[in-house]
Amino acid sequence: MTGLALTGLDGKVAVVTGAGRMRSIGRPIAVELARAGCDVVLTGSGRAPERYPDDEKEAGWRDIASVAEEIQALGRRALPVVSDVSDPESVDRLLAEVLGTFGRVDIVVNNAAAARGADRVPVTDLDIELWRTVIEVNLNGTFYMCRAFGRALAEQGVGGSIVNISSDAGKAMAARMAAYSASKAGIHALTCAMAAELGGVGVRVNAVCPGVIDTNRFDDVPRGQQWDSLVARIPLGRAGAGEDIAWLTAFLCSDQGSWITGQLYSINGGTITGR
Repeated sequence: MTGLALTGLDGKVAVVTGAGRMRSIGRPIAVELARAGCDVVLTGSGRAPERYPDDEKEAGWRDIASVAEEIQALGRRALPVVSDVSDPESVDRLLAEVLGTFGRVDIVVNNAAAARGADRVPVTDLDIELWRTVIEVNLNGTFYMCRAFGRALAEQGVGGSIVNISSDAGKAMAARMAAYSASKAGIHALTCAMAAELGGVGVRVNAVCPGVIDTNRFDDVPRGQQWDSLVARIPLGRAGAGEDIAWLTAFLCSDQGSWITGQLYSINGGTITGR
């Protein structure tokens, strides 16, 4: 008896948004899809090098260009594209470039998200522009991508997979996180509605909901007592890694995940259970 091996990904074209950070969720998703046989389109926001965290600067990191090199080293094609998911015209240009370069698209992973920041305050203190930014990038950006690429997947007539990277915040809906939680809960509704709409043409739509993942997004939590206290609340006793999200994402896009759609999968070490 042999072990489980994912099939159905060789030669497929995958688009992964928000894939340029060195310590991230998007990068390992892109790399694992390439390892499984996909050619990968990588998008990033085109952030200036002076905005890179110190570890990226020390490593000589070059955002999506560095991830593209990793994918090429695995023998797959990579296309790095600066694209703004919060701009529907930019999304349309991205789709045109993907189809112009590869002639098709099979997998879309919507991972781009607004940075953690000053929106983590009570609703009564929340700046309206911060609310708009979080909703525009997280929810509207996912909608723009799903709308444009979902249409292309349906028109191709050969099925496909959309995976929306959400958050367990969209289920917990905690205090002081209204903008972020609302954006992610909205992604859940979008995911489930699209799954019902596109199932008839073989396009699967699912969401993955990470908990505390040890990436640069959590660098605002000081390492030491504060970080240790955060991790101590996780039943499995550790923060997640980007690869934990990548492995489930690849599974959902594979033949082995071909009867799964409309689901909201938590990967959080047990911090939220039963939903």
